[in-house]
Amino acid sequence: MTEVKPSELIIFCFMLLHGFVAALNCTSSSPESLFNAFEKDLFPKKLVRPVKRFSDPINITIGITVVGILGVNEKTQTLTTFLWQILEWDIEGLSWDEKECGTKRVSLPREKLWIPDVQISEFMDEDKSPESPYLYLYNTGHVYDDKPVRVISSCRLIIYTFPFDIQNCTLTFGSYLHFASEITMIQGATSEEILQESREVMETNGEWELVDIKVSTSTLVLYEGSYSEIKYFIILRRRPILYVVNLLIPSCFLITLDIFSFLLPPHSVDRCAFKMTLILGYTVFLLIMNDLLPVTGYTTPILNVAFSISFALMVASLLETIFITNIQFSSSQYNAVPHWVSVLVLHYLAIVVRLPPKKKSNRVTVSIRPPAGDIIPTNEFQSISGSTPSLKPPLEPALDELMKLSNDLRVIRLLMEKHCEGSKTSREWYMVGIVIDRLLFGIYIVFILVSFITIVCIWVFSNLLH
Repeated sequence: MTEVKPSELIIFCFMLLHGFVAALNCTSSSPESLFNAFEKDLFPKKLVRPVKRFSDPINITIGITVVGILGVNEKTQTLTTFLWQILEWDIEGLSWDEKECGTKRVSLPREKLWIPDVQISEFMDEDKSPESPYLYLYNTGHVYDDKPVRVISSCRLIIYTFPFDIQNCTLTFGSYLHFASEITMIQGATSEEILQESREVMETNGEWELVDIKVSTSTLVLYEGSYSEIKYFIILRRRPILYVVNLLIPSCFLITLDIFSFLLPPHSVDRCAFKMTLILGYTVFLLIMNDLLPVTGYTTPILNVAFSISFALMVASLLETIFITNIQFSSSQYNAVPHWVSVLVLHYLAIVVRLPPKKKSNRVTVSIRPPAGDIIPTNEFQSISGSTPSLKPPLEPALDELMKLSNDLRVIRLLMEKHCEGSKTSREWYMVGIVIDRLLFGIYIVFILVSFITIVCIWVFSNLLH
């Protein structure tokens, strides 16, 4: 058993009574004198916490400044930021006289002092920021450690309201190993001061805008003990102008074209070909813009739902055009319109779409000429009566030719009227097609308006809630 010298015991007791490190004495005001004092009384104790007793906690004051928002990855659910991290603590009992040693503050290599193991719980990758090898030590024993940190942290991104989404990401600072009874985290600057300073030094002006920063103190309780933590809530808002110009406006233009395509008459213009061209153009547009849309397995952006609805409506309008064209151009092959269809469509739905049935005319056409079928040629009349031409004087040649010409014109007129007006069945099927086309056009417009108003309201209310 080694014998403890009385002088060593006295020094140890003095350290326990007066602090971790005694006051430093400098032989002169030169840097060499102060660093010799550090080598003798401070640097050898860098392996333990600078407290009187092991049961005493050391207070670590932390502050951050957001210098830049480097990126948000929706697929991997990560946020990349560049911070200035400031840690401050006191070495208990350490002091020196400013006049005697010649300085109030001195920079020391980081590895020469005890450094708290403060880490970010959400860290997802190694810190690739430039190293800061020095820290400041004041004559009161106060340590000031300021260094840049490039943080790739996990963040639960909610992109349902993309591109008008607001994200709330958390950065939790705390000791990785020491319990709250050993290291206590204390908030430094207030959230308002951090936000103001961050906006002043912000060096990036990319897709994301820093909206707010909130701070809270918490304690993480585990089965082996509790840990002291400081949580910073970084609230970001996406700048949507890029997506509005490249996604929303072109999509609205294509939908508007599809709406106005209903004004094309299907009996004179190939409306199906026009709508098919629109569908192909919209498909190419979605393929080109696919890289701008966020991809994540957690939720689907409402903008993607809007694009799917728009594409489905275009396909539905094409099917409706095919149906109406088939009714109008193949009506001659159908039987008569069923009575319930005629009543429902031509009497009730026609009024709804403002196409009331035309009233039948009460005018009666009276012809003073006998029908073409009732005109009996002169030679047939003579053969039936059995009389000879000498008994009835023959008609004048000019009058006979006029009567034949009148009969031919009447037959041609009847054939033309029948060809132009069509049969009663064809006309009814044609009107059924027109009424259904206008009804589906109205339903199409109402559905588009309701869908887009709902999407806009979701975007607006989600921003108001934040």
